[in-house]
Amino acid sequence: MTAPHKKRGIDMADLSQQQIDFRNAMAQLPAAVNIITTNGPGGRCGITASAVCSVTDSPPTVLVCVNRNSATHDVFRANGHLCINVLCGEQEELARHFAGMTKVPMAERFAWDLWDDGAADVPVLREALVQLEGRISECKEVGSHSVMFVELTKVGVREPRDSLVYFNRLFHRVEHAGAHC
Repeated sequence: MTAPHKKRGIDMADLSQQQIDFRNAMAQLPAAVNIITTNGPGGRCGITASAVCSVTDSPPTVLVCVNRNSATHDVFRANGHLCINVLCGEQEELARHFAGMTKVPMAERFAWDLWDDGAADVPVLREALVQLEGRISECKEVGSHSVMFVELTKVGVREPRDSLVYFNRLFHRVEHAGAHC
């Protein structure tokens, strides 16, 4: 069992044992690393997230979970459109920037020549493995997060490449046989 400690601004000593156990269990669940982006009347922003899941293919819908205490939460809600950029194995540094692990300002992140404008002017990461553009069709508050149901309007899939996953609180590259970013 892990002793309580401070992690990303959260004082783990303030969490219940059940919350600590849950967090430790979820750390053992490998998940794709995504940069979720938006642009519109609420502003332009992006976050690194692994809480993305397929819901249905009729109509194509995914869910994205965003912490309601995040500075970007209200921007996503106000804009109503977003893009889920699934990262390839060589994009760990970009994932760190959008996870807030570096001091690079948001505006500078979007100034890099990595982005195209998608539908509704949402930033689309040119070299992402997959680009899922859509509109937030429904939003439900669950605990500390909002579960945003995103009805997809455009799906872009690149050739198979290495993938980036988050597992045991670290980024890991998962190699695709014979393919590289």
